[in-house]
Amino acid sequence: MLNFYQQLAATLKNSPVVLATVTSTKGSVPREVGAKMFISTDGKTCGTIGGGAGEAKIYQQALQLFQTGKKQFVEIDLSGVPQRQTQGICGGTMLVWLELWSGNESLNLVNQIIDTLTSGHSGAIITPFEINKKPYLVGETQLTNSLQTTGLIEPLLPPPTLLIIGAGHIAIPLAEIAKIAGFQIIVQDDRPEFATPERFPQGSLILAQPITSIQENLEEIPNLYVALVTRGYQQDLAALRILCNLPLQYIGMIGSEKRVRTVYKILHNEGYLTELIEPIYAPIGLDIGALTPGEIAVSICAELIKVRRGGTGAPLSELCSPRERDSDYSDGNVNGINIL
Repeated sequence: MLNFYQQLAATLKNSPVVLATVTSTKGSVPREVGAKMFISTDGKTCGTIGGGAGEAKIYQQALQLFQTGKKQFVEIDLSGVPQRQTQGICGGTMLVWLELWSGNESLNLVNQIIDTLTSGHSGAIITPFEINKKPYLVGETQLTNSLQTTGLIEPLLPPPTLLIIGAGHIAIPLAEIAKIAGFQIIVQDDRPEFATPERFPQGSLILAQPITSIQENLEEIPNLYVALVTRGYQQDLAALRILCNLPLQYIGMIGSEKRVRTVYKILHNEGYLTELIEPIYAPIGLDIGALTPGEIAVSICAELIKVRRGGTGAPLSELCSPRERDSDYSDGNVNGINIL
């Protein structure tokens, strides 16, 4: 969301926007509560609430709102029920709140949100669903009893940061993919010719120095994920001696089973307790048959998202039983559309 609000701030300097926020969902829908997009007066958009006909409906309503200024809820019906004017066949419904943001008051609020996200502190955006009240920001200590009306409370949490230790051939696509997935990127390698801004333009911080020299920096980073993609087990050991004692969201280590066992054995012999070693995901990544650096990076990032979002890693097709699929097609059509 940090990038979204940065783009929102840049746009508000020149143009009002209509901000669309998903406030509630029912059934199967493409986006979650809190998903956002904004539309500027020139018709450009940023973000998404799910695409397709549903998003097109929101877009058209937003253009009208520039004229009326009237806040409103818009229902996106994705149930696919033939008797309704639906915008898709996902199976559920979404309620989206549209509100005009403009002027210095809105820009100041967005800048406060950006400051909160970049400071490492927590807070919440309160969006009242009343015509005469405007959104506002509260700190984490002010959240209790801060909502005096019907509205949406959106927690503001520090964006996840991925520390990539090792700046070799896998680190490059991993930084690219993880950035797309919403992670802030830090890259560390003790080889200055590898840890460079040119190789990692996505990085907010590039550390061309030994891992032992950045321990204090790591302790100050909230919501930290770590991927060890180093050139050897000696570098893994140097990093793990520091990382095992830090409160991390995730730590994964690349390498063969033999390399992993070797590292674990050395750490045990050095007195590191089992409970400090067990949280390590090693070998790193999900089993998707990855071979190339790009494929391995996808595998690693998939595991990062799984841990962050609480997924299972199972194929989505397995979550829909054959019986459920058969019942959808048992009458030879889907929502009135003939199946040939």
